[in-house]
Amino acid sequence: MAWKELTGLAGKAPRTIANWITGSACRCLLAAILLAAGSQAVAQSTDAQAAPFQHFLVGDPADAKPVRQPVPSLVLMGGGRSVPDAFRWMMERSGGGNFVVIRAAGTDVYNDYLYGLGGASSVETLVIPSREAANDPFVLARVRQADALFIAGGNQNDYVRYWKNTQLERAIHELAAGNVPIAGFSAGLAILGEYAFTAERGPIRSAAAMADPFDQAITLSHDFLALPALRNIITDSHFDTRDRMGRLITFMSRLVSEGRTKSVRGIGVSNGTALLIENGWAERVGEGSVYFLETTTAPEVLQPHLPLTHRDIRIQRLDGAGRFDMRQWSGKAGELDQYSISVVNGTLDPYRTGQREQ
Repeated sequence: MAWKELTGLAGKAPRTIANWITGSACRCLLAAILLAAGSQAVAQSTDAQAAPFQHFLVGDPADAKPVRQPVPSLVLMGGGRSVPDAFRWMMERSGGGNFVVIRAAGTDVYNDYLYGLGGASSVETLVIPSREAANDPFVLARVRQADALFIAGGNQNDYVRYWKNTQLERAIHELAAGNVPIAGFSAGLAILGEYAFTAERGPIRSAAAMADPFDQAITLSHDFLALPALRNIITDSHFDTRDRMGRLITFMSRLVSEGRTKSVRGIGVSNGTALLIENGWAERVGEGSVYFLETTTAPEVLQPHLPLTHRDIRIQRLDGAGRFDMRQWSGKAGELDQYSISVVNGTLDPYRTGQREQ
């Protein structure tokens, strides 16, 4: 799975020195030695009584003296292929400091790639596969030293299951409060909104979701991460490639029906595409489109084992160089494809009204 995240980067194998250590004190001592030396290394706990994690480093974080932008910034990457311009944008806003990658499974596949872009003094990857690891002092210290934080792809259920209501979650919120750029790729994107599809019982396709909006596979979470720019928003990845419009509308219908909000918003990001959000404004980079959804009415039919009917979902699609105002939830006329769409009897209604119809 990790190599799929960096399509086209074959041959950039991780270059690491493996070290196996036991106990919190030993881990911290070895980590201090590695950090002081600027080594490319992996530290891993193997003691059953200790918090297991993996740590990989390239570059020298001791050199980092970043001057960050005084505004919050987020990056939503749709998955499939990395977007180099989005990473460079993050690095500029990090002040060229330490770039930290976190994930629940996988390798340090990003380290050499990101370090090779030339905009960070060091790149670290932390594999955090348990709640114990998400509360480990060393892990928390490295995350809190991040000048940019990237949540890699994988399984968003692991992130919710292992990281929610832990010290790691608190550390991520501290970074956001300090205007550290934060990004998510695929599953990492899926957990950034106030609401999230957790995939606790596996994935679900649009057709199945619209056919039964209470399908057992539809598991939604609230307030895992509470990032100001993504309040009242649920995000989804691989949007065009995996035809996820129907399921995102279904998720939004469920949230409205649960009374959490009278109207909910959604963001769908296509493969090879990133949405850059800074100080309330968003712009798109990469190959595909970004979709901004908003409910305007309550669902007409939303019951277990019955197909969904929910009309007049407002859609704004950004596929060019325009900007989107996240606070007003609107873009400039002519810069976005604006229309409405409905789900009727479990099927997306093909009739669309609005500007720039295709």
